Amino acid sequence: MKHCIILADGEFPRRPQLLEMLGNAACVVCCDGAADKLLAFGREPDWIVGDLDSVSPDTKARFADRAVKFFEQETNDLAKSFRFCQERGIAVSAILGAAGAREDHFLGNLGQFAEVAAKFPGIRLYTDSGYFSCFSGAGEFEAVPGSQVSIFSFDPAAKLNSSGLKYPLVNLALSWWYSGTLNEVISSPFTLCSDRETPILLFFKYHDLN
Repeated sequence: MKHCIILADGEFPRRPQLLEMLGNAACVVCCDGAADKLLAFGREPDWIVGDLDSVSPDTKARFADRAVKFFEQETNDLAKSFRFCQERGIAVSAILGAAGAREDHFLGNLGQFAEVAAKFPGIRLYTDSGYFSCFSGAGEFEAVPGSQVSIFSFDPAAKLNSSGLKYPLVNLALSWWYSGTLNEVISSPFTLCSDRETPILLFFKYHDLN
């Protein structure tokens, strides 16, 4: 399976490591207008996926053989890109460009990420300040001791337990999204366990931004 980056049509990444990742990717699937941003970066899209209403006419014509239009409007372009990659057997390892531009789009993108993460093992959603990963049930995570991690549960009744964190979770339900923010890793790997099979988002702040 070909490992791939999905580039969403939010704020284009600025962090050098992310730009390097994008430049070296085996395959880049662009969500609609993200194709124009990738071209300005100096790389051609391998695929352009979405309802194709925001990509420029010139880019759409130039890469007509790589443009895949979905006509339904019930899901966003990131969801369409996930579906496309699943159907083509493309293993997505990273999502870039999902944040910035509009906060409502970013929240929607996080929801899409949590919904499909189990289908793409090891997938991460990167921003310029950190990255998201997702698990359900139980997980063990490598992180730099002293770095920050925030925890978000999609089920406010799910009870979590942890080890290796400065502020331990002991049968704790994260009733609101702010309930698990700004914890700190004290030993690596640290562990998290939920009593329900529900998506749990983790946000790891880059340690060099502390």
